[in-house]
Amino acid sequence: MISAGLDGLTARVEMIDAAQRSLDLQYYIFRSDDSGNLIAEALLRAAARGVRVRVLVDDGETIAGDEKLLALTARPGIEVRTFNPLRYRGHIRAIRATEILFGKARLDYRMHNKLMVADNAAAIIGGRNIGDQYFQIDPESQFGDDDVVVVGPIVQRLSSVFDEYWNGRLAIPAQAIDKRHTSDRALSEYAAELARYRQRLDATRRDGPMNVAHRDPPPVPPRAPFADIVSGRTPLVWTQAQLVYDSPDKKIVGKGVAMGSLLYKPVADQANAVSIELVMVTPYFIPTADELAILKNERGRNAQVRILTNSLESAPDPVAHSGYMHYRVALLREGVELHEVRAMLGSARGSGQSKAISRHGNYGLHGKLYVFDRKTLFVGSMNFDQRSKNLNTEIGLLIASPELSREVVARFDALTRLDNAYTVTLSDKSTDKDPRLVWTTREAGTIVQYETEPARSAWQRTKVKLMSVLPLDKEL
Repeated sequence: MISAGLDGLTARVEMIDAAQRSLDLQYYIFRSDDSGNLIAEALLRAAARGVRVRVLVDDGETIAGDEKLLALTARPGIEVRTFNPLRYRGHIRAIRATEILFGKARLDYRMHNKLMVADNAAAIIGGRNIGDQYFQIDPESQFGDDDVVVVGPIVQRLSSVFDEYWNGRLAIPAQAIDKRHTSDRALSEYAAELARYRQRLDATRRDGPMNVAHRDPPPVPPRAPFADIVSGRTPLVWTQAQLVYDSPDKKIVGKGVAMGSLLYKPVADQANAVSIELVMVTPYFIPTADELAILKNERGRNAQVRILTNSLESAPDPVAHSGYMHYRVALLREGVELHEVRAMLGSARGSGQSKAISRHGNYGLHGKLYVFDRKTLFVGSMNFDQRSKNLNTEIGLLIASPELSREVVARFDALTRLDNAYTVTLSDKSTDKDPRLVWTTREAGTIVQYETEPARSAWQRTKVKLMSVLPLDKEL
């Protein structure tokens, strides 16, 4: 498991540099920021030594600058494809929103997968996209997340899934949709930018932690997570794992029109089999009726259900939080244990990042981890929300490992301490007709209880309440 954000970045660069024959990358988001530049630079190095590089990215959440990745396709040995692209290639949000609105039937369908495979021999799979937020090096926003490094026979299965997406009808070559940003000139400009970035990185590299206050580029850290695995300094956990994923044509597979794979059922079967405890870490929690029934049945069997999600303060998507608000009272009445992580952590333990960057108070959850009876865990891209079940494609592993399960639960316990999270309960003043919530936490060593939902501002709280009346749950 790779729980530290900077380790996640370092492991990817190390894996790319170690590749000898092939590299396959599949991501929902690939930012052209510091971390994206480091990975793009490593991919160019790999292509220069004869490694075949394929990159498949989704097009739903791109922002200005992300198009630089497409320039890599002008380099011999590198191919870039875009999943279900928009026709408009600019970044004016109003125009993008209009196209998505009028093309909802097609454009609402997104590839949410996160996967990297090297030489068909090793893979990194989990919840992290490519971007400074996901590697926890951006003072403005850090997402706690997890990856797992995988070797063994299952890697070839992961490779075959990548091929299934790569060869699917929705994976469009970058040159076919964007001539400008896939030209030789675009590559030359991006390569020059990367060279300037490397000069700046080398000039500011130091032995200590990065200077987050001045946004210096991330230094090469003393840890070498992937190299340590290859050398044997970090021992692997050998166990059984099951690959679960949605076919690229998930929509028609779900309707029974075509054969294929769906991720939801095997994960739901694991949850339905829980007899003692279900531990859930999910940044977005907007369950379907089926999922609520699973949780209710577990409570009916006296199994403990423990959930960690984002608070309003830490929520990266206020619209998603407005949907989550509908379910808290029902969950608490069933006896579910509910925790919401704070943006300002009292302790960095379990967060995946340093104390220095935690002091900025911009922490949020992004990991998707489910532990079943502390024997089996899910690691992957699937949130516990209706979009993951019905609208996005997802991928993950069900790993039969008490050892890794205990590791995830230990991280859960660290993040749900009152120093780091709010414990949400029903108020003593609550009635059937007027349910009220209480948020309990610890601040400066003192237990504090809030009867109004903690927020960054009164306007944030009001905005989310207004959005909560909209019937958007199926989109969240």
